[in-house]
Amino acid sequence: MATFIPFQTGDTVDSIDRVFASAWTNNTNDLVANHHSSSAQFATASATSSGNFFMEVYNVDPIASSDTAEVQYSIAYGHRKGSGSLNFTNLEGSKGFSAAKAIYTQYRNLVYGGDETQNFSFDGHTPEHIYVINVNRSRYKNSLRMGNFALNLSGSTRELNLTDDSVTTSGSANAIRPGVGREFNLVSGSGGIRVGASNTYVTDSGSYGFIYPDAGFIILNGDALDATVDNQGIALSSNLNSHDVSPPNQAKLRNAIEDGGKFVLDSQEDIASKFYFVRVKNQEFNYTTNDSFTENDGTLKYDSMIDNPQTYITTVGLYNDAQDLLAVAKLSQPLPKDFTKEALVKVKLDY
Repeated sequence: MATFIPFQTGDTVDSIDRVFASAWTNNTNDLVANHHSSSAQFATASATSSGNFFMEVYNVDPIASSDTAEVQYSIAYGHRKGSGSLNFTNLEGSKGFSAAKAIYTQYRNLVYGGDETQNFSFDGHTPEHIYVINVNRSRYKNSLRMGNFALNLSGSTRELNLTDDSVTTSGSANAIRPGVGREFNLVSGSGGIRVGASNTYVTDSGSYGFIYPDAGFIILNGDALDATVDNQGIALSSNLNSHDVSPPNQAKLRNAIEDGGKFVLDSQEDIASKFYFVRVKNQEFNYTTNDSFTENDGTLKYDSMIDNPQTYITTVGLYNDAQDLLAVAKLSQPLPKDFTKEALVKVKLDY
């Protein structure tokens, strides 16, 4: 019959270990120019096709290397009034109802908790349109790591090097959004440090955007990317024609990312652990519970087990209050036990 000993105060300890790794497949630090789309997924001929809502980006060509291709992130384009993608229908009163409007509304609801009166504002500037880079859920684990994020965008007028401003702001988030968690500014700079003393980097167009590490996505200011004043933007030339889907805006941003040649992103995983200290005192567990050691009347078969018993601890079982077995810990080798020995076995559970 098993012996159950309850854990006492001080017998358990909680711990959290934070693990960082590259967010990209095969622990690749930088995607460089490896940004591939799928023609099957990114189809934009129909107003309701998936390509009008988002473009999935792979680490390798998904057609030539279908066995190893994995989605790394997706790109979406949103417009407050629905421009930039086809209207769902051409019926009277349906103008402006498109994939672009659906995307803008979706992310506005996520960030601002369903407040339809609140539009995206970047350092005081409220553009009509945004770009979204949504990192694949399996890539960023618990959250994105701030402080080493790097995204280079290249356009017709200049190259833009973007990072978060987590180091600049002493590690504190710019804001906490109820639906998506921390919000950091997306700024020109590197290593979490912005260039200059202001968040306004594009004249009359506002800052470049925000990054939400806990939700795994980035919002980019469309006006800032389109800007050409004083070479501050990259002249992305977003297509704002609601009747024209060529070239798609998602493809424009993908090309700017690929031409920039640098996209560094790390995942952050918090591994919660609980340590159980199993204390075996000298008077405990000196007799085996194996039925082969006893007679039918309960007496021991072997005399050596009477005066000088010795057992070997091989397994520790963790039970709930109802004595249901919840977890089993195996020792690397049998642990000798008799009346002259005590033992302390540390059991670690990760979850």
